[in-house]
Amino acid sequence: MKAEAVNGESMSSTINDQPSSAVSAISNQPSAAFPHGKLEVWQLAKALAGCVYLLISRFPEDERFGLVDQMRRAGVSVMSNLAEGCGRTSARDQAHFSQLAFGSLLELDAQLQLSVDLGFLREGGYQGIRHSVIELVKKISALRASQLKRAAQ
Repeated sequence: MKAEAVNGESMSSTINDQPSSAVSAISNQPSAAFPHGKLEVWQLAKALAGCVYLLISRFPEDERFGLVDQMRRAGVSVMSNLAEGCGRTSARDQAHFSQLAFGSLLELDAQLQLSVDLGFLREGGYQGIRHSVIELVKKISALRASQLKRAAQ
């Protein structure tokens, strides 16, 4: 798999603490065979999860079962909950899984901030991924609002 940035920068620029305007995509292979693959928010969450995997690969080995494991799970949880919500038939169930994805995203952001505080990640690296976290916060919130509106009808 090739790591390529959405804005043309290499993934290494994000890992090497250079701010990036978008999360790098690990793979541009379409997942459109399933409903979640068509969602831009899911595609962004997938790219974020891939970026997290690359970022944590440089963390200390003794954090493998601590912060690294938590960050990996939170990053994957965002995209997984969005996908699972797409498999639900009721708008209320879909909104529930969007809320879970939102919570996992905030958890990941807190862990990224702690990584900076502990010296595992430089501030520039955090700011590079933070733009994508903020974009996902907005998109997941809008998706959930739309789902709840449909549920109320």
